[in-house]
Amino acid sequence: MKKKRSIQLMSKLAGGLIAIGAGALLVSSDGGAAASALEAVQYETAQQSGRASLRRLTPDQYRNVIDDIFGSSIELGGRFEPDQRVDNLNEIGASSVSVSSAGMAQYYSIARSVATHVVSEEHRNALIPCQPKSAMDADDACASQFLSKAGGMIFRRPLTAAEQRRYVEAARTASKTTKDFYTGLSLSLTAMLSSPQFLFRQVVLEPDPASPGNYRLDGYSKASRVSFLLWNSMPDPMLLAAAERGDLHTQKGLAREASRMLASPRLEDGVRAFFADMFQFDAMSSLSKDGKLYPKFNSMVVADAQEQTLKTLIDLLVRQREDYPKVFVVRKTYLTPALASVYDLPLINNVPNGSPDAWQPYEFPANDPRGGILTHLSFLALHSHPGRSSPTLRGKALREIMLCQKVPAPPGDVDFTLVNDDTAYKTARERLAAHSREPMCAGCHKITDPMGLALENFDGAGAYRTEENGKRIDTTGEFEGTRFNNGRELGQVFYDKPERATSCLVDRLTAYALGRTPVRGEATWLGQLKEGFASNGYKLPDLMRDIATSPELYRVSAPVVEASDLSAGSRTTR
Repeated sequence: MKKKRSIQLMSKLAGGLIAIGAGALLVSSDGGAAASALEAVQYETAQQSGRASLRRLTPDQYRNVIDDIFGSSIELGGRFEPDQRVDNLNEIGASSVSVSSAGMAQYYSIARSVATHVVSEEHRNALIPCQPKSAMDADDACASQFLSKAGGMIFRRPLTAAEQRRYVEAARTASKTTKDFYTGLSLSLTAMLSSPQFLFRQVVLEPDPASPGNYRLDGYSKASRVSFLLWNSMPDPMLLAAAERGDLHTQKGLAREASRMLASPRLEDGVRAFFADMFQFDAMSSLSKDGKLYPKFNSMVVADAQEQTLKTLIDLLVRQREDYPKVFVVRKTYLTPALASVYDLPLINNVPNGSPDAWQPYEFPANDPRGGILTHLSFLALHSHPGRSSPTLRGKALREIMLCQKVPAPPGDVDFTLVNDDTAYKTARERLAAHSREPMCAGCHKITDPMGLALENFDGAGAYRTEENGKRIDTTGEFEGTRFNNGRELGQVFYDKPERATSCLVDRLTAYALGRTPVRGEATWLGQLKEGFASNGYKLPDLMRDIATSPELYRVSAPVVEASDLSAGSRTTR
């Protein structure tokens, strides 16, 4: 009963601490979330003007930040609102989100779980740099010491005097009410972790001394922008110190920090996050297959398939610094026994203790039908139906994901009878040929099917085959005047003619960094990035450096919204 009463008191004290600009999200007295009269606060990217936009932390970024601040042993204890994919990227969707009452309740629940673990007896000695005079009473000095340091990392900038005072007062009130110093500290920490200053990547503007009447991002906003691009997490102490000194306002200082970060092993986290977003791997969590048709395909295979591709990309592009087009022909990869079973490959488990899920390096032979990431399970299975392959889905994914070409959605009244008729038409090529005779279908299938059919030697789960319904599969085709015989040769065409794929990568990575699709006025910058990418041999780290050190990444328009006093009277733009 005493514990329940303490929780109720904590929840009541939390009301009013969590606010966002004009109208705001408040934690309610029952621990849920109450929205303002607007019900939710929505941030929308100003696509036409190219203005900077606030971005909600993605679930992975939230986890990474908590790990960086408090360590990986802290449990989150909740679930996040789903990401929203806009213009093919979740990172753009993060700039166009609504925080609902239910969503705020989820964030509050996660924040409370984190705060509870931080102040627990198991963690407090390592994470709290002081001890209170009495564990049963308030101690402003100790609370201030902890909240100042933790708050500076949580908000990714120093706390203002008003913020420091407010959170210490909240901790004092709660500690006296509950007669527990750590309960009070947990309350203030919960409020910080539930606040928009943490949940959203702030965009704080200040007058630009080099251009009177104009504005620039402040150093801390720049630090966050480059850190989330390169590391997918918060700025480290060295980057925050550079922001405080004003180093990031100089090209030399910005380049120095970018070089340091690019040399860090943490660059792999940033590359992993980008490709997971670009390749739409968030859809893997809901991927399922017909168990009768594909008995080897299970949740372990799903997780391993995604990881296989990401490990391959990181090894190839970051550790070996190979050119990006090689992703379409690379034979070296990593496998687990579960993946090898679906690939129908012999994989000797020679790791210590015979661990069933250990990764091992593997290289597909030169004459193997597989080669390049297009023949990985992560691509083949994700872009197929639960019970069969789909040249159309795979071709659409190739066009949209790898080449940045938009494929129109099918009309609502399309008749798919012929596509599903494997009695009269034995192979997918035959069925699609019959189906595409319909005038309303011919245009789109002409775009998607030739490339998708090149991968028909792989079934809906990604396993290799040579026949469908007893008839040999034809995987020949043509891409931009070049003939190919199968999926591996299609990858070779992408490698030999890299212009479209590499141009697409620059477009995607730039949009990922900006949090929005580049606008017409940024075409010159994009062209320069593409020229530099090509002249540098298509090296991904060099492209990331060029983007991270580009003035265009930090360019903003005049502010249009006054920030609340929670951001120290600074201006912010949307």
